[in-house]
Amino acid sequence: MNTSHKSSLPSLAEIRQEYSLKELSEQSVSSDAIVQFESWLTEALNSELTEPTAMHLSTVSSSGYPSSRIVLLKGIEEGSFLFYTNYQSRKGDEIMANSRVALCFFWAELQRQVRIEGTAESLIESYSEVYFNSRPRASQIGALASPQSKIIPNRAWLEKEFEAIEEKYKHQAVPKPEHWGGYKVVPHYIEFWQGRRSRLHDRIVYTRIENKWHIERLAP
Repeated sequence: MNTSHKSSLPSLAEIRQEYSLKELSEQSVSSDAIVQFESWLTEALNSELTEPTAMHLSTVSSSGYPSSRIVLLKGIEEGSFLFYTNYQSRKGDEIMANSRVALCFFWAELQRQVRIEGTAESLIESYSEVYFNSRPRASQIGALASPQSKIIPNRAWLEKEFEAIEEKYKHQAVPKPEHWGGYKVVPHYIEFWQGRRSRLHDRIVYTRIENKWHIERLAP
């Protein structure tokens, strides 16, 4: 690869991390992928990791271009993964065009990763209302003030919008915007990755076939 730029970074190719904390086998996991995920998430929560519910959400536009960002898991209901956002954001537009999405959790301190593939569906309004009303007031105002993913003139414009809405609802509850709400990701594929020595990582995958989880091991 030819380049005229000389990087000041250390040699990235020489960075190594050996994984040896735990192991994962077909015999040790739950027969239910959601139960297994909840077990790992509980360990992550109890380990007091930074943002253990942060998940990498990938969507694909109608023209076929993928995009990714971090969102927060806000619940697991009836085997689905819940998160909330602006429906008019880029991810909202892309989910509208193509409901197939992927999620990824990475808990570095536990040397674990979980990959999830499935379809995203809008939550019923009552779910979104309940969660919106539980948010801090400043976050509620921010949801009204920010035209998420849209180009804005500058930071001052955004702060002015925030202040205007804050003043408007000074003596009343902040209403949930119609363009804001939740999604549930219904999974059909969940892969659990546990780091192991010599890059011989454990990868156990659950595939949902006719409402039943089938468990297999993948090569690292």
